[in-house]
Amino acid sequence: MHEIDAMLSAIDLSKPEGQRNRAMLETMYSSGLRVTELISLKKSSSFLDIGFLKIHGKGNKERLVPIGDSAIKHIKIYEEAMRVHLKIKAGQEDFLFLNKRGSKLSRIMVFMIIKELAERAGIKKKISPHTFRHSFATHLLEGGADLRAVQEMLGHESITTTEIYTHLDRDYLRQAIMQFHPRA
Repeated sequence: MHEIDAMLSAIDLSKPEGQRNRAMLETMYSSGLRVTELISLKKSSSFLDIGFLKIHGKGNKERLVPIGDSAIKHIKIYEEAMRVHLKIKAGQEDFLFLNKRGSKLSRIMVFMIIKELAERAGIKKKISPHTFRHSFATHLLEGGADLRAVQEMLGHESITTTEIYTHLDRDYLRQAIMQFHPRA
């Protein structure tokens, strides 16, 4: 969590792309999106008024994912302060996050933004867009969220994927059994 905070603090909000980058990172952390889901996120699939995003995930499966207040706030700032001033390319109007040329961001661009922010924040270990997704899941589970709910939000077909993904340690699993199983 402190690394994510450090990266968010490292964003230069005085630069036009700073507002976009803050909104993107808040969205990834708040909703546990894959990088492809983030760059493909459409304005028409963002229901900020009710706090949900409609995500088109792997296998073109749709899911509704909650989005936090901080991410919503930063998306609105980005839209009002930067996005409205872009000359948006034809066919790109519905993509939420755009580059300075008015086109959808690339996966590589998101990786580069995150790498640069991690360096600026003085983080030595490798940080990627996936780190935000992992942190999202881990922090939810550590906070007591239901594994099935996290599975649904991440868009995993199998609960096993969610377990592996979140690196649930044996102590956590043992604690869950002890707390909730009738025969523990």
